[in-house]
Amino acid sequence: MHIAAFDIGGTALKMGVVTQEGAILAKSKAIVTGSDGDAILEGVLHWIDTHSECEGIAISAPGYVNPHSGFIEMGGAIRKFDNFAIRAWLEERTGLPVAIENDANCVLLAERWQGRAAEMSDFLVLTIGTGIGGAIFCNNQLVRGAKFRAGEFGYMFTERPGSRHPTHYTMNATCTMRVLRSRYSQHCGKALEEVSGEEIFDAWDAGDVTCQRLVEEFFNGLGAGLYNLVNLFDPQMILLGGGVTERPGFLAQLKQHLAWFGIDEYVDAVSHGNDAGLLGAVYHFNQQSER
Repeated sequence: MHIAAFDIGGTALKMGVVTQEGAILAKSKAIVTGSDGDAILEGVLHWIDTHSECEGIAISAPGYVNPHSGFIEMGGAIRKFDNFAIRAWLEERTGLPVAIENDANCVLLAERWQGRAAEMSDFLVLTIGTGIGGAIFCNNQLVRGAKFRAGEFGYMFTERPGSRHPTHYTMNATCTMRVLRSRYSQHCGKALEEVSGEEIFDAWDAGDVTCQRLVEEFFNGLGAGLYNLVNLFDPQMILLGGGVTERPGFLAQLKQHLAWFGIDEYVDAVSHGNDAGLLGAVYHFNQQSER
């Protein structure tokens, strides 16, 4: 059975044709401008129309996702998806069965299915991107929470709150790639859209003083959050995902900083890189089909 798989993000839509055994037969990627939900839905429908051999649809999506009803309460970066019954919407238009799960949960499921965590009973996933995402696997079970909000690690404090709104002191406000790019753009006078994370890390490697300071703060914010998670959950491992984690040397550099916190041995990278969301979505589809 072939499944049309989608990994929806605020800046990109990843698309694939995946077998139920996890073999990726085809894949593509479309840039999403302005977190445009309508463009994402058009891209999904076009991919399905182009790949008529697919007999099901598997989706990884940001936000608060009810995997049982297929309803998105809050769409994360895709505000068009707030209060959106995406499964019913797609099933009506395609006639195909649809399964949807939170994006960080999908990364975790991919690791549990065919990754480093295949034999683990207790592990976490933390994703670094436009925001900080997370997922929890404890006592051999995925933990979703009463309102499907478990694993929102980005809302943890990285410093003691001051006089501003509490969200200014969270991981989402201090150590995401968007925050890093925004702070650098303010220093160099460029528009945010003109600044890439790769540019900042390249300048950091080259010894640029501004980038050295910004990346140090970025690593310290991640370290604070990871330290809290290690002591709260006592995991066997915390697996990191997101585009920046695939940068050569990133993990080793981060571990040097985490050694100060005494937690460097707890951290590794996810196994499947940018394919993790697609594979995890298919694994969830398989689970739903068995019920």
